Amino acid sequence: MEEFDFIKSIQPKYYQQPTTIKGIGDDAAILRHTNEDIITTVDTMVEDVHFSTSTTEPFHIGYRALAANISDIAAMGGKPTSYLVSIVIPKNWSQESLQQIYNGMNQLAKRYRMDLIGGDTVSGKQLSLSITVIGTVNSKKVRYRSSALEDDIVFVTGSLGDSACGLHILLNSGESARDKYQYFIDRHRMPEPRVNFINECTTIDRITLNDVSDGIANELNEIAEASHKTIVIDYDKVPSHPLLKNFSEELQYDWKLSGGEDFELLGTVSSHNWEQLKTSAVKTGTPITKIGMVKGQANQNSLVWLLHNDQLKRLKKSGYTHLRR
Repeated sequence: MEEFDFIKSIQPKYYQQPTTIKGIGDDAAILRHTNEDIITTVDTMVEDVHFSTSTTEPFHIGYRALAANISDIAAMGGKPTSYLVSIVIPKNWSQESLQQIYNGMNQLAKRYRMDLIGGDTVSGKQLSLSITVIGTVNSKKVRYRSSALEDDIVFVTGSLGDSACGLHILLNSGESARDKYQYFIDRHRMPEPRVNFINECTTIDRITLNDVSDGIANELNEIAEASHKTIVIDYDKVPSHPLLKNFSEELQYDWKLSGGEDFELLGTVSSHNWEQLKTSAVKTGTPITKIGMVKGQANQNSLVWLLHNDQLKRLKKSGYTHLRR
């Protein structure tokens, strides 16, 4: 298929957001927003770096790529409204497979009434998918990593280690194990960003947030660094799915703290607002767990501490990080 025919095949028939004045079809898109701040985020997924066709169907490639960006919008307290897709297409990828990538994105985008408003298509040797998501947020309710205060409660949504476990099963297990642990596979392939939960929390003035893309060992340290605070968490309180106990203690520990790609929300909130936060979680069907507390001022040698087996030890950044040698 020629490039322009392909673009026409993915062009939406109508736009869902009144803020979309002009989408695909001109040199650039036009959006009109008033009385709100604009959030933008971009993420790139590369074949054999972020995904493999041996474990991920084209539909799930698109779904996961968009979900990762939507989760970033949620971590800022915002609502996603539109997105752009730039894709590098190898010659060995069929039109049907490419269409499935866009179908995966489209299914998730419909849930949040997001518009596909543009992008770029080029040929290359390796499939690469770069997505830019645009969202909006009330200027007084932006959620930063740097706002944690002493005596805040540290919380996380959902359960951790699910996605890493799902990938492990896809890489190492047969069909019977895949059937038994389908929950983890689904969590790896089709994560659910916590947009509805955080949008229900607008009456709370201050929430510090980070999304769990690289594992809470990384995300907690980012919050501690940005807020200049010490954080202490209890490993026994870190939530996980009951079936995760079927795997070794070593794997559980690694997946829960460093696995990443669960795209849950990790954050801190004042103890005065904890009950209010839990009410928002109940309203949106979002599991939420208190896992620790924010302590006093921090230095580079005392950022995040983990209570595990009755011992307190430093929780350093771990897990996969780009450009680390």
